[in-house]
Amino acid sequence: MTFTILGHCERTGQVGIGVATYSLVVGSLCPAIEGGAGVISSQAFVNFELRTLGLNLLKQGHPAAQALELMKAADPQVEFRQLMVLDARGRGAGFTGSRTRPWTGHKTGLGYVVAGNVLAGEKVVDAIAQAFLSSASADLDERLLRAIEAGRDAGGQVGSQGHLPERSAALMVRGRSAKEELDLRVDSHPEAVKQLRAIREEWAPYRTFHWLRHVDPGKAPPQEAFVAELNAKGKSP
Repeated sequence: MTFTILGHCERTGQVGIGVATYSLVVGSLCPAIEGGAGVISSQAFVNFELRTLGLNLLKQGHPAAQALELMKAADPQVEFRQLMVLDARGRGAGFTGSRTRPWTGHKTGLGYVVAGNVLAGEKVVDAIAQAFLSSASADLDERLLRAIEAGRDAGGQVGSQGHLPERSAALMVRGRSAKEELDLRVDSHPEAVKQLRAIREEWAPYRTFHWLRHVDPGKAPPQEAFVAELNAKGKSP
């Protein structure tokens, strides 16, 4: 009961993931990501070891499709899994096992992989892909967030008792340097995608602040002074 997009930015070389689910703490369950290598998601009936295996295969230089086949071969219960792989060149591959819960499926395109299970229908993955493709001029984190918002708005997850809310969500991006890293998570919230958007907007001014503390700490103001400046500008933390 999860919907996910893996994305690559051709302009910056970044890779990232946006994911939302009825389950809790999805950011610690499904993704594995590293700049210069790529990004993985193991979902449905999650096999945690496949995340590590997949990322190691990408780091060794295997393209996404080959890494996926090796991941599948390593798991005798693979028909319960949904697997997504996107390498650092934007090549994607996906697998949906025959024993994942419907509606279940995936689609791949240039620079992205979308997949989900226990969804309202194929319209959900289509909406996610379209939102990603139609926002190519935006930063990768914004594109991924718009994509999972579109999945939610297209019906999201539907179980045997009806609609299932997104109770956790995560947004992660990696690039060529630590400055490009992003790792935002909502571990438990009744409207996790909405909360993820709120956290991203609230955190955005901190990005340059934390980078300044990293590269030139002597010039970085104390955090309370930085917060006071934000408050004065009407950007309350």
